[in-house]
Amino acid sequence: MKDLAGKTAFITGAASGIGLGVATRLAQAGVKVMMCDIEERALQKALADLKRTNADVDAVTADVSLKPQLQAAAEATLDRYGEVHILHNNAGVVGPGSYGVWTDAGWNWTIGVNLMAVVWGVEIFGPLLERHGQGGHIVNTASIAGLISGSGNAYNVTKYGVVALSEGLRAELAPRGIGVSVLCPGFIRTNIVDSQRNLPERFAAARAAAPAVTPGATSTWLGNVRERVATGIDPLYVGELVREGIEGDWPYIFTDPEFEPAIEARFAGIKAGFDRIRGRTPAH
Repeated sequence: MKDLAGKTAFITGAASGIGLGVATRLAQAGVKVMMCDIEERALQKALADLKRTNADVDAVTADVSLKPQLQAAAEATLDRYGEVHILHNNAGVVGPGSYGVWTDAGWNWTIGVNLMAVVWGVEIFGPLLERHGQGGHIVNTASIAGLISGSGNAYNVTKYGVVALSEGLRAELAPRGIGVSVLCPGFIRTNIVDSQRNLPERFAAARAAAPAVTPGATSTWLGNVRERVATGIDPLYVGELVREGIEGDWPYIFTDPEFEPAIEARFAGIKAGFDRIRGRTPAH
């Protein structure tokens, strides 16, 4: 999509962080933006701030882990703008930690927001992007953790799922005039480590088991997560990258090269697995 001015975008998780950064940069490019978030107060503040820049924006509150609420948000978008050209499935949460502290509620919450909301977003908005015949674009926010897991926690599992979904959809939707990009950010200045502030009551059992991300919480290869997020990349920069990614139809949108060596090491490990069986004749 080369000419974004006058187009309409729907963005989840748009009240702060990456979602707000993307909403801001798209609005500055002349895109009409429907901002969606579960956090009503933050959403209304973000909306008011953007409107002061004369941006054509509106907002709808929804818990994207509930499909009917996402459907209602789509209907509100159509009522307001008539068409949708860009979908950014961006909402995300940090769920339960690694093996030993899992709970069903934690998995259900994380899968619901990070993965199923992406699936439902495509299912609901995909036909809307097709029907006007002007082309469209879908951006799905995964994470660098969707390419290098680090541990077996629910967050990483869902992000791998978003990468797989996006790669498959890119091939499927290209003949329909819809581009698909997967955003795999590193450490960005967002509220992700405090995502429990928006934990729905039906998932309350996830609260006790969720990892405490405190100033002293560390990972052997990531360092102090909270500190790294707090001093991370400006979401407005990510928003600019996403705008470029939509215009250029990038398959993958990365925010920085920090984790490239780790991804290369993962690919090398996969290749080594094939090398071990190269030349053998499979039994039938």
